[in-house]
Amino acid sequence: MDLKNERVSFDDEKLILVDENDRVLGYENKDICHNGAGLLHRAFSIFVFNSKNELLLQKRSPEKRLWGNYWSNTCCSHPRKGETYEIATHRRLEEEVGLDIPMQYLYKFQYQARFGNEGSENEVCSVYIAKTDRAPVINRTEISDWKYISMDDLNRELKNHPEHFTPWFKMEWQRLRDEYLEVIRHLSVQK
Repeated sequence: MDLKNERVSFDDEKLILVDENDRVLGYENKDICHNGAGLLHRAFSIFVFNSKNELLLQKRSPEKRLWGNYWSNTCCSHPRKGETYEIATHRRLEEEVGLDIPMQYLYKFQYQARFGNEGSENEVCSVYIAKTDRAPVINRTEISDWKYISMDDLNRELKNHPEHFTPWFKMEWQRLRDEYLEVIRHLSVQK
């Protein structure tokens, strides 16, 4: 497995402020968007599975302001000012895990989660899935550890140690498990 060490996330990058219907209201620096209770902004989460339907999980870098050293889905981030979801999801998946593959949009939801005194996520988040057996190229500035995990093992870990996972991941996985398992199982493997 290859590794890279490239800084790809910046506190002053402009995120897209939205209302609860995902209509653009303006733009603000990432650090300000996450202060206090947070400003509602666009985000996305990507779940990449392999042909055995195992999920590529990442452990967030301890340098992350929010939920550092927590396990989460394959990739999660924000579209920047001027980016569509399509551009942002492909950019970030390549930056974090070195994969450039087609993704399927599933759904969008709004949530807010506070991380102690460090700040909050307050997001309208779009959820995507993809499937490939390509080897990831992990960006060590974003990810401290990673693994493929079966759905059964993931369900067991979430039941026994929910405190090890990011709040958005727990919400998203429950919905994927409840509503989209057949979609995931029948998703084409991208070569």
